[in-house]
Parts: sequence; C-alpha cells; structure tokens
Amino acid sequence: MTTDEERIALFLDYENLAIGARDDLGGMTFDLRPLADALAERGRVVVRRAYADWSYFDEDRRMLTMQHVELIEIPQRLGAVRKNAADIKMAVDAIELCFERDYITTFVIGTGDSDFTPLVGKLRELNRRVIGVGLEASTSRMLPPACDEFLFYERLEGVNVPANRPKRDSGGRRGARSSGRPPATVPAVQPPSAEPPTDEVAEEVAPQTEPTDLARLVTQTLSGLQRSSGGAVLASTLKRALLRKDPTFSEADYGFRAFGELLRHLEDRKIIELSIGSAKGDPEIGFPEDSRDEDSAFALLRDVVAELERTSGPPPLSGLKDQLRKRRPDFSEKAFGFGGFLQFCKAARTRGLVDMQWDDAADDYVLRVPAG
Repeated sequence: MTTDEERIALFLDYENLAIGARDDLGGMTFDLRPLADALAERGRVVVRRAYADWSYFDEDRRMLTMQHVELIEIPQRLGAVRKNAADIKMAVDAIELCFERDYITTFVIGTGDSDFTPLVGKLRELNRRVIGVGLEASTSRMLPPACDEFLFYERLEGVNVPANRPKRDSGGRRGARSSGRPPATVPAVQPPSAEPPTDEVAEEVAPQTEPTDLARLVTQTLSGLQRSSGGAVLASTLKRALLRKDPTFSEADYGFRAFGELLRHLEDRKIIELSIGSAKGDPEIGFPEDSRDEDSAFALLRDVVAELERTSGPPPLSGLKDQLRKRRPDFSEKAFGFGGFLQFCKAARTRGLVDMQWDDAADDYVLRVPAG
C-alpha cells in the first residue's frame, strides 16, 4: 500500500441527506454510489458510518449495508424531539476517531447542517483535511467556506436530478422536514456571472466567494501564488489554492473532465503557459512572456489616458477604470493576473507607457502619457 494516498473517514448525517434529497430533488432517494465514486478518486475510504433513526429508512438501510456502511442507530424517543442526538454522537465519534486513528488524513462530513461547522473547524485544527457534502438547496451558507472542499450532491457524476423537481418557494424552502430539524438556509452559491462589476471600489473588496470569470479566477490566483512563493507554481498547488478560495470549485462546472484539461484550454487561449514540472502529470504554470491580450490592455490604458489628457487634463486614477470599460466593457486587470487596477497602472508605468504621480490637490494618483 502506498503511504502518500489519502485515507478517508466518511461520516453521514443521513437524515439530513435523505430528507434533503426527497424534498429538494423531486422525491429522489439518496444514493451513496456517486459519492463513493467521487471519494474513490480522492483516496482510500477506510471508515464509513451513517447516523439516523433507521426505523424510518428501511430501504436505505439495505442500500447502505450493500455499500459496507456501518449504521449507527439514533432512536427518537416517544414524546421527545431530540434534534441534536445524531449531531452530537457523530461529532463525538469523529473527534474520537481523529485521536485513535492518526493515519486518517481526511474526514468527509455529509450534511448541510451548520451545527457541524465547529466540528469541521476542530478537525482542521487537528491537521485533518475536511470535505463537506450536502444538498445545494438545504446547505447552510456557513458550512462550505469552513471546509477544505465542498461537494454538492446534485453536481456529482451519476446523480440524475428529475427535470420536473418542485421549485423553491419565496422563503427558499418548501416546508419543514418531518425529522424535527429546522430547515437549513439556502447557500450563497450562484451561477457564474458574465458581467463584471462596474463599481471599482466594490470589486476590490468583494469576497472571494463572489463568482467570477474562470480565466480571471485562475490568473488572479496564479498571480498571488507567484508573489507569495517567489518560485514555480505547480498545477496541484494552484488547484489547492482555488479550493481554499472556494471549496465548491470544480472544473466540471465549467465543462472540463479534469483540471489538466482546463489548464490546457487556458494555455490554448494564451492566458497561461505550461511547462514540465518536477513530477509527471503536475506541470509548472506561468504567464506567457508575450501576451497579445495583455499588450492590447496596456495600449487601451495609454490611449484613454492620452485622450482624457487632451480634453480635460491628466486624469486621476479614480474613475479611470470606468473610462476603459466604456471602450471595452469586459476589461478587467484580474484577467491578466493583477490583484487590482492600481497594480495594473504601476505595471504600465514600469513599461514606460504612462507616468503616474501622487497629486496632493487631487488626493489621488494622476496619470499622463510620457512626452515623445
């Protein structure tokens, strides 16, 4: 057995997942096989446990037994609602296993309940990788950012969601579940937006969970890794960084079968450049030395500054980005790996395309086109 493979412990809050699939996916029965296949790609699953009052899940119990899952019984006593019974038992067992089995490197927590967020935090504090699994419509927005990676069940290969599943009501849920648990909140995960924000300040302070164009996301992350490491950036390092920014990130959401295929697509578009890395299948990633798109963006900046300088004097940095977008609506410096518009303008100054100096009267940087 190899010593570098991930060894995974799977813990399922089964009532949350099964009732979520039934209510949110048009009456679907939760099937473990797609999740098991996804985990097999990540490592070796050595522990499989599911927690529920199994008197309510007779057919599910047979399916899980066929998948070699240990069933932990959490009975509901008559006349009492013990919402946290499974939560507490599962959390205690996970922490206990963490100390008893130090060879386990990854914990998979299947639930959408925000009550498990402290458990996720403690497992990561104990140097374990944590993968969350939940239903999109019933996963608390607190849970995915707490994990190293988060898998939405509906997006897994092999999950066929009915086309006629019921839509959410205005409150984001279709009613409380029969288990006595309060409904989880709707996650803050939305489809990628093609329209860049127009407010320059808002864009700079926007959280990392805000969706962005794929090329922009990759180049911004790559640029940050290059600045922090000062050395070569490997594909595996980039993928881990993308998952740290957004644990729900998956190349499959953009139509790619593997992360390497995504990188080759970006290389074909001259956005990044791949070269042989230290390990087979893990190439080094950088920016092309000669990028026509980047050159045209710098030329756009120079032309806009020159035009504004002729009509109204040297323009201040504030508002200049909006002027560029009037000519090119899709402009974003992040598409070229720059962390912000100021950094982009400083790069143009370094290339001798513009002059940029601080102006106390304007309380801002002022840009000019160099004479000659």
